Amino acid sequence: MEEYISIREAAEKWNVSERRVNQYCSDGRILGAQRIGRSWAIPAGAEKPGDPRKVRLQTETGTIDPSGGLWNDVNLMPLMNTAFVPGCCRQTVERMDPGPRRDIALAEYHYFSGQAKEAAEEAKAYLTSQDMGARLSACLICAYANLSLGQIRQAQLALEELNTSLVAAGRKAPQFRAAAAFVTAAGAVLLHLPLPEELPEIERFLPALPYGLRAFALYVQAHYLYLKEEYSHSAGIVEAALAMGAADYPIPCIYLHLVAVMDYMSLKQMERAKAHLLSAWELARPDDLIEGFGEHHGLLGAMLEAVIKPEWPEDFKRIIDITYRFSSGWRRVHNPLTGHDVADDLTTTEFAIAMLAARNWTNQEIAEHLNISVNTVKSHISEAMKKLNVEKRKELKKYMLQ
Repeated sequence: MEEYISIREAAEKWNVSERRVNQYCSDGRILGAQRIGRSWAIPAGAEKPGDPRKVRLQTETGTIDPSGGLWNDVNLMPLMNTAFVPGCCRQTVERMDPGPRRDIALAEYHYFSGQAKEAAEEAKAYLTSQDMGARLSACLICAYANLSLGQIRQAQLALEELNTSLVAAGRKAPQFRAAAAFVTAAGAVLLHLPLPEELPEIERFLPALPYGLRAFALYVQAHYLYLKEEYSHSAGIVEAALAMGAADYPIPCIYLHLVAVMDYMSLKQMERAKAHLLSAWELARPDDLIEGFGEHHGLLGAMLEAVIKPEWPEDFKRIIDITYRFSSGWRRVHNPLTGHDVADDLTTTEFAIAMLAARNWTNQEIAEHLNISVNTVKSHISEAMKKLNVEKRKELKKYMLQ
């Protein structure tokens, strides 16, 4: 069993302040560090992180590390991997030293706040970077941002680059293999695409990821289990991840809460679903990190219409704008690859209600959930069936999300 030391012991060992060690941990720069309450447990054999300025210099000059590959996980989705106080996201990015880490973090901030154009432009500069952490991050950001921009070929190229990196990772350092598996899984699972044959089991690469990315990887795993209709198992992973410190990392935490909403709505546990949605919203709203809500709209069981729309109507409108843009691009990648023709001509309200109807919710249950009349529910379902050219309610399922 691996032994751990405290922040104080690490500070004495490395001859630095406890505050510096805590920052190393928060930035994900100590492999295997575990958050315990308000402190950290650090592997006894962990080495003191190097000067990030020297790492950047090596990266920019193309220095190859001893493991046989150019690798620096400091630049792998750094904002996702950073603990920050809600409301301080942009300031957290601006406090980072100039260089790839701050540039990628800024692209992340713009993406997660629904600013796809800015995110794509900022990440684009690193698509061919020799720094593989920055490069993998840029590919993942560009894949998603370009979907919302309708630039489908650029999105496809970014996804193909992730798969290429995964194949090449077999000859690289373990941390690089873990990073390549992480971004490739995120690219495939979140878009409901088939997983590459080369993708290892999550248990094999999870321990090599820094803590914030480990939390997001658990979201990816929970989402994968949701797609397999293992809702209770998926929800259990979310609850465990949140209990073990994922809540300190706002971006992964938002996504964990959202997949929990999906699970509990599938289990018809509406109060639990609502609690998780509000927890996600409490984390997201101070920094306007609304992208994930738009991405997941169709999977949330009309919970956005039931909870967010009445209290925050303007925010709801912006989320729906994201949904239309993202889902339009997503279908153009997803439908041809999977042969699953998810409906593209319904309003978001029609789609949300049709999703519930396809999952055997009664008109009365849907009406109570959305606080609307049964006749209104019937009208939406009839319109959806008319647009999809189906005659029976059960036929809706083949045009809905899983």
